[in-house]
Amino acid sequence: MLKKEVIIKNKTGLHARPAAVFVEAADRFESDVEIIFDGIAVNAKSIIGVLSLGIGKGDQITLVTEGSDEKEALEYLIEIIENSFGENGGGEYDTL
Repeated sequence: MLKKEVIIKNKTGLHARPAAVFVEAADRFESDVEIIFDGIAVNAKSIIGVLSLGIGKGDQITLVTEGSDEKEALEYLIEIIENSFGENGGGEYDTL
């Protein structure tokens, strides 16, 4: 199991499109992925779970990955967050 704390930097936080981008990315991996925010843990592969956290700009979350590709999953999800979910042209993370 791997854990990493990350600050959400994009202007809208983890809502609507950024949440969809994040959930789709998490779903690409076999590992279990959780987001912990304000003491609540949710499955990061669930759009309802992610949206229910109400994560905004500047909020700190903890990502937890566990499974056969946990390292790759954690690194990729952190990259997406650091690139503001592609909102600033910082990555190709558009949803299908």
